[in-house]
Amino acid sequence: MIERLACQLGRNDEAPNIELAEFLCQQNDFAGVREIVDGCMGKDKAIVNDCIKVLYEIGARKPELIVDYTTDFIKFLRSKNNRLVWGSMSALSEIVEITPKPIYTELATVIAAYEEGSVITVDKSISVFAGLCKSNDAYSNTILPLLLNHLQICKPKEVAQHAERMSVCFNNKNAVDFISVLEIRKPNLTLSGQTRIDKLLKKLRSL
Repeated sequence: MIERLACQLGRNDEAPNIELAEFLCQQNDFAGVREIVDGCMGKDKAIVNDCIKVLYEIGARKPELIVDYTTDFIKFLRSKNNRLVWGSMSALSEIVEITPKPIYTELATVIAAYEEGSVITVDKSISVFAGLCKSNDAYSNTILPLLLNHLQICKPKEVAQHAERMSVCFNNKNAVDFISVLEIRKPNLTLSGQTRIDKLLKKLRSL
């Protein structure tokens, strides 16, 4: 499968990687996925970058094909390769709702990546936290304060997008908390941001 990666074909675009992800999903090829995961552990950065792209594209289409590699994705969050870090967080965001326990077990690693990571890493980590929050009341007790704090301190341009990512874990137990924070942040947003927040507030008030 490695020979089908973009870098191995002399390509600078992502099309071959997406095509490979689609092929592996269509074939339900667990052995092929294993080969791609192994590729993430090598020293060739181009191969590593293409492999993680393939994996999170698989996650978006057929997460059960990559769920067995949850602990590998968490390990990759410690990498010095930023592409591997945010790609792994992307993969975790696709599988968190079907494999929350091992992710929660390594929550400290996920939080460290969130605190130190790039914009994309942060974006995807919010989806991971929201998925954990949704999956288990005990997890929610730990993670909800983190989500609410993030909404309080993130840049105005990020409020709407990140609140939308969090919306999967909205329920009648936490609605008041989210409403309170969103109402405080709303006046400082652009008109489009306020419109997006209004939709979320409407959803929250209906819970």
